[in-house]
Amino acid sequence: MLFNSIQFLIFFPIVVALYYLIPKKVRYIWLLLASYYFYMSWNAKYALLLLFSTVVTYLSGLALGYIKNKELAEPAKKRGMKLCVAASFTLNLGVLFWFKYFDFAVDNINYVLSKLHITLLNPQFDIILPVGISFFTFQALSYTVDVYRGDIRAEKNFLKYALFVSFFPQLVAGPIERSKNLLKQIEKEHSFDAAKFCDGIYLMLWGFFLKMVLADRLAIVVNTVYGDIAQYGGMYVVVATIFFGFQIYCDFAGYSTIAMGAAKVMGFELMENFNAPYLATSIADFWRRWHISLSSWFRDYLYIPLGGNRKGKARKYLNQLIVFAVSGLWHGANWTFVIWGVLHAVYQIIGDMTKGLRQKAAKALRLNPSSAASRIVKIVVTFILVDFAWIFFRAESLSQALAAIKSIFAVFNPWILMDDSLFMLGIGRRSFSVMMLGLLLLMVVDLMKTKGISVRRKVQMQDGWFRCAAVCAAVWFIVTVGIWGSAYNEASFIYFQF
Repeated sequence: MLFNSIQFLIFFPIVVALYYLIPKKVRYIWLLLASYYFYMSWNAKYALLLLFSTVVTYLSGLALGYIKNKELAEPAKKRGMKLCVAASFTLNLGVLFWFKYFDFAVDNINYVLSKLHITLLNPQFDIILPVGISFFTFQALSYTVDVYRGDIRAEKNFLKYALFVSFFPQLVAGPIERSKNLLKQIEKEHSFDAAKFCDGIYLMLWGFFLKMVLADRLAIVVNTVYGDIAQYGGMYVVVATIFFGFQIYCDFAGYSTIAMGAAKVMGFELMENFNAPYLATSIADFWRRWHISLSSWFRDYLYIPLGGNRKGKARKYLNQLIVFAVSGLWHGANWTFVIWGVLHAVYQIIGDMTKGLRQKAAKALRLNPSSAASRIVKIVVTFILVDFAWIFFRAESLSQALAAIKSIFAVFNPWILMDDSLFMLGIGRRSFSVMMLGLLLLMVVDLMKTKGISVRRKVQMQDGWFRCAAVCAAVWFIVTVGIWGSAYNEASFIYFQF
């Protein structure tokens, strides 16, 4: 069930209405049932995977709590707890590997075997990737680690814990919530809060705008170019790659924003997943702003346990390479994703290695690093580096990514920016203008956000008639200008495939 579907527009109001009508003590049970129905609307049998991950991590939490409270020698206690964590990770990651990475592993083994003139493996399996498996697996595993570290106590109420893993607004594409935030909120009884309810509606409308007005419109241009790079080379690829950078931002931030809004309507506060990433002044700054729930997950549960930056620069750089390679692989079973992740690690390593040299050069040239001009230059350079890496993320294969890069330098056609060529990539002049104005609005809102100015707060401060008019106008605009597809064929969110 997609957020931008008729089914969800019927499902969500019913869930919210009943949520506030039934007694507070059993509301979590209603949300759990609604969450499983939401997930089963894609493929009912895969709800068993969600339940499996929930049961394994729930039992691992209870086992950790039992061992922690049992009178045992400290070495034996630590050994038992580590075994619990290892079992939880092995079972969960084993399922994730089977459904997401098995074919990838076989293909790579076959490639190596073919070089050695050995008979190839040919397993006969038709594996369909369950939607959102990477998200709910990582969320469940974070609970195991949090209990192990003593950050939270093991949850004894299975149904409440099951809701933590399956909470429908953020189930299939995040944000990846922490037990210290969401599980604690599930323990509370929520009363209706008009201010939160309205704020949630504003968030959802902004998310729908990002997805349906911008992301799905940008996708038409991007898909046209990347679907035939041989015909659309040079500046076409440059424009399409820039548009893809905004497409994936609007698509994923749109989902996360709708999720935050839907949760807030029911009184829950989800973590913010994006914070004006394309106004970042460095790659490290970009990752503090982009997919925050995942980047912080890798920081807390992989980078720091590997040693972080505590064991010298060489180890720090190795840890960064490992973390970003794994992050790339998390996004998809393809070497293009791994290269995308490694590129971001290399960017940061080079930036760290050249930091002193760049500071000396700036001092020698009498440049002010805190000036607006310097900040703009840093933002532009960071965006170019991020956008170059997006080529590998968007390409369907390594060969297509290399062909796109080659085309940028081999084909010279800057005049397409000045004639009507860009209006022949699937959308006309009027639709193209709507898209560009929407992107301008997005950047203005992001800029205001960095200045501590919230558009939602400004709207909330106005009179009731103005707020109602603003909501009605936003709904009308999204319905009339949004990309719906023929016969209402709503577009899936990009991150569903991860």
